[in-house]
Formats: sequence, structure tokens, C-alpha cells
Amino acid sequence: MKPVDLMVFDFDGTLVNSGDDIASSVNYALESLGLPVKERKEILGFIGDGVQKLIQRSLEPGSPDRFAEAMEIFSNHYMQHMLDTTTLCTSVREVLEHFHEKKKIIVTNKRMRFTVAMTDAMDITKYFDEIIGADSTPYRKPDPRLLLPLLEKYGAARERTVVIGDGVNDIILAKETGVLSCALVNGLTDRESLLYLEPDYICETAWELTALFA
Repeated sequence: MKPVDLMVFDFDGTLVNSGDDIASSVNYALESLGLPVKERKEILGFIGDGVQKLIQRSLEPGSPDRFAEAMEIFSNHYMQHMLDTTTLCTSVREVLEHFHEKKKIIVTNKRMRFTVAMTDAMDITKYFDEIIGADSTPYRKPDPRLLLPLLEKYGAARERTVVIGDGVNDIILAKETGVLSCALVNGLTDRESLLYLEPDYICETAWELTALFA
């Protein structure tokens, strides 16, 4: 097993199964604007670069001039419905308990207020030393300037830090920063896109982390 001191977790698709509620709110916004709704799978492919990109991609090539309105409708709806069907991913609580002595951080391109509202509701905020959302810093994944200050803050060496996520940005962030990368291939992102990036470790489920890292 590989010894690590700092574990950096993605959120959507890694810790929580949130795709359906996100897709629902996107389609609610589109329908409210009189625009065609999209297939769930297509919307899930838009996730990973933050809500602005999510809405832009959902509108294009339709009505980009409706962006501000779509953002407002989506945000209001999602705040009310983000926990309608969202659950913790399989074994996540057990994994967080297993690594309770490790420094753990959530780094997500989701906005902070949504992320913390969800971690509070699911009672997992207590497992993390810090939660960083899209609006917490000037930088977003996969910009290494997001992660480098955290390595210094927590005194973690690159070779003893791992980024765990189901998104392309998670693997790129790890590689750009020079830390270990671990891809969860059963999340929101197409697994072939993740495997193409050749992550250091690959997991089908979160529980496999307990056999990989110590």
C-alpha cells in the first residue's frame, strides 16, 4: 500500500451521486425558458468545470443570450432540490471513517454554498479538514495553483498526496501538480476518458481506496 498524508477528494460523482438532481435542475431551467430539454447523459457530460460552464454547454448552440436568466433559474431550483435523489456514493462513509486520521480536503468546481449544504445534510463535513469550492479561490481545477498552497499549508509532500476523483480535471490537476492521481471510473465521467489520462491508480468503488493507501 502507498503511504499518504493528504487526501484530496472531488465531490460530485466521487463522494455523492448527484447527477440526477443536477440534470433535473438544468432541464427545469431550459424548460422554463421554453428551450428543448436534454438527455440526462448529455448533461452529465457537461459537469466538471463549474456551474457556469454547465449552463453554457446546456444552452449552446441554442440561446447563449439567455445565460444569466438560466443561471438564476437553475441556482434557485437546485438549492431547493439538490437533495431530492442525491446520496452518498457506495462505501463513502466507511472510507472516510477508515482514513479518519488522515488529512482530507474536498476540492470541487461546485460552488461552496451548495457543497457545504450537502456535506452538512449528509453529516460528512466533520471528516474534512477543509472544503474548497469554485468560489473559494481565484483558481479552479485543474489549475495547479489551486493545490500547491494546500501542500504547503498541510506540510504534505507531493509523493504522499493523492487526488481522488471521477473527473478528467481531477487527474489533470494531480499530474500538473506532481502528486498521485486516483481515478474513480464509475462516477459521472466516461471511464475511457479517465483511462486515457493514465492515472496512477484506478478504482471501481471508493472502498478500494482502503487497499491502495495507508
